[in-house]
Amino acid sequence: MKNQTTTYLNIFAIAFFTLCALVSLPAMADEHASAACPKLLDHRLTSLQEEPVDLCQYNGRVVLFVNTASFCGNTPQYAKLEKLYDELKLQGLTVVGFPANDFGEQEPGSNKEIAKFCKLTYNVKFPMMEKSGVKRENANPVFAQLIAATGVAPEWNFHKYLVSRDGNTVQSFPAQLQPDDPKFLQAIDTLLAQTAKN
Repeated sequence: MKNQTTTYLNIFAIAFFTLCALVSLPAMADEHASAACPKLLDHRLTSLQEEPVDLCQYNGRVVLFVNTASFCGNTPQYAKLEKLYDELKLQGLTVVGFPANDFGEQEPGSNKEIAKFCKLTYNVKFPMMEKSGVKRENANPVFAQLIAATGVAPEWNFHKYLVSRDGNTVQSFPAQLQPDDPKFLQAIDTLLAQTAKN
């Protein structure tokens, strides 16, 4: 009887520790994934379509962050940004747009209206986040980090931040710089050629 009780206790102990290990696995996996994700990309946001977006999915890619507006003299840059994204996404480039009404109130619409405009006017397919602030004083968490990393805040719509594959190098480019400017394309090519070192 004593041996039988001991056997039951052993089985119970094994089952208990196995269950504890299985329960802790997802937490360990999340912790590892978070550690591997650069701080700059470690954000959970919402898209224009009101869907959750985890920026960590772009870890290991060159990311171009741009603050956008629908009624600006720079708005035609959407077409060049989309062309850039389409041509280089397989090489590792992701463009991420952040609509903002911070400059000249040139993005007055709702998320739904902005999404419709981007789709119908420029057939934008690159990821677009929900409308938010990008100025130094009201910047969303991503732009706050981009500003801190470069010391440069956007002064107008379509300011560009180019981030390396490992998330450690951030370059700032002014709003008036066109996405097809040769120097800008060279900067992108240089980062695409680098290997992430996470």
